[in-house]
Amino acid sequence: MHFHLPFSANEILWTLTFAGHLVVLVVLMGRDRIRRFPWFTANIVLIGFRLLSAKMLYGRLPQIPMAEVFIGLALLSAIVSAMMLLELARKAFGKVGRGPWVGGALALMAIGAVVVATWGKWPEWQTLNAPGLLSHLQLLQLIALKAGLLIDVETVLLGVTVALFGRRTGAGWKTHTQRIVLGLATASLSQIISEAVVQWIEATAKPQSMAEAQKIMDLREHIFYANSAVYVLVLLWWIVCLWREEPEVNGTNAGATVTGELPAAVSIAPAAEPANPTVQDRAQDEAQPPSTEADS
Repeated sequence: MHFHLPFSANEILWTLTFAGHLVVLVVLMGRDRIRRFPWFTANIVLIGFRLLSAKMLYGRLPQIPMAEVFIGLALLSAIVSAMMLLELARKAFGKVGRGPWVGGALALMAIGAVVVATWGKWPEWQTLNAPGLLSHLQLLQLIALKAGLLIDVETVLLGVTVALFGRRTGAGWKTHTQRIVLGLATASLSQIISEAVVQWIEATAKPQSMAEAQKIMDLREHIFYANSAVYVLVLLWWIVCLWREEPEVNGTNAGATVTGELPAAVSIAPAAEPANPTVQDRAQDEAQPPSTEADS
C-alpha cells in the first residue's frame, strides 16, 4: 500500500517557509527582539509578504502588471536587505574603530562588485535600451537580479568575517547577532550554489529529445527545492536561537553589552530567503522575463 500526499513538494515547502516566517515574527515580538533588530524584522516581514503575493497573484494578473509588482518587490527587498546587513555589521563590529570599519566594508563591497560583474552573461545594451515598456521591465529585472546577487555575496562575506573575527569584537558564537548572520550566510550560500549549478547545467546540457529536456527541467526543479529546504532549516535555527537568551557576561546580557541596550525581559510567549521566493528563494518565477505576447 502506497501513501500519497495530496500536496506537491512546492506547496509543502511554500507552506513551511511562510509558516516559518510567521513563527520568527512571533518570537521576535514575544522575546522583545524587534528593538534590537528592526531591519532584520522588516526583512522577515517583506519576504513573507513576497511569498504571499506570489501565491495569491501568480496567474491571476496580466503578465505585465504582475511583472511590475514582483520586480518592484524584488528591488525593495534588496534595499531592505542592504540596511539589514549594515545593521548587523554595526552590531557585530561596534567596537572596531571607524577607519578599519570603513576599510573592511569597502573591501567586502569591492569583492561583491567583482563577483556580480563577472557572474553570468550580461544582455546586450541595445536590447535593454530599446523603446517600449517591455525593454524597461527587462532592465529593471536585470537590476533586481544583480542587486539580489550582490546582497547574497555580501551576506556570505559578512558571515565569514563575523565567524572569524566576531568573537574579538563582542559578537561571539552564542550572541543573537552572530547566529542571525550565520543563518543569513547559509541561506545566501545555498542560493548562490543552486543558481551556479543550474547555470552550469543549462550551459553544458544538450538534450537530444523531449525526454532528456524534461529530465533537465526536473533536475533544475529539485535543485531549487533543495535550496528552499535549506532556508526552512535556517528559519528553524533562528526560531530556536532567538527564543533563547544570550549568555551573560559579567552579569550582563551579552547583547546588551555590545549594543548598549538593557537585557530583554524574559517572557513566556507562544513560539514562525527565503531568499531563500528566496535569500532566500527569490519568489518563485518572479524574475521571469515578461512574455512578448503581453505586448501584442
